[in-house]
Amino acid sequence: MKYTIRLIQKEDLNDLKKVLQSIELFPAEMLEEMSSDYFENSNSEEIWFTALINDIPIGIGFCAPEKFTDGTFNLYAIGIHASHQGKGIGQEMMAFLEEYLSTNGARILIVDTSGTDAFTLTRTFYEKLGYKKEAVLKDFWAEGDDKVTYTKRLIP
Repeated sequence: MKYTIRLIQKEDLNDLKKVLQSIELFPAEMLEEMSSDYFENSNSEEIWFTALINDIPIGIGFCAPEKFTDGTFNLYAIGIHASHQGKGIGQEMMAFLEEYLSTNGARILIVDTSGTDAFTLTRTFYEKLGYKKEAVLKDFWAEGDDKVTYTKRLIP
């Protein structure tokens, strides 16, 4: 199946809400408010991107610069509609983001995830893409749920 990856457009929001509902990444009703700066502020440094099949969004990603840093960005969310997972689309979305960031002068990309068993595949995903585990913050998300932080240098 042929898919494309690009920055989101306002008309994508309804389909992106369906993606969010299928994976419970964050509540779909928060999407419009969360992306408002991206759409309304011409100086916004936020990056919202999507994967599409037949022009229909089936993936969502959100990245923004880390405050008080020079060229460090944080990937806050990435997800693929439940019916399209396991097909390499997430890997392609990460490649898109890394290329976009490095082309625009970013140095480092940070990703955070959970340390629970339920997120073993997520951690393996980032490790296979060359991300280095930098830190584990015990009980960060909740008691017994550590925050695992990975980084990747985008510019050698």
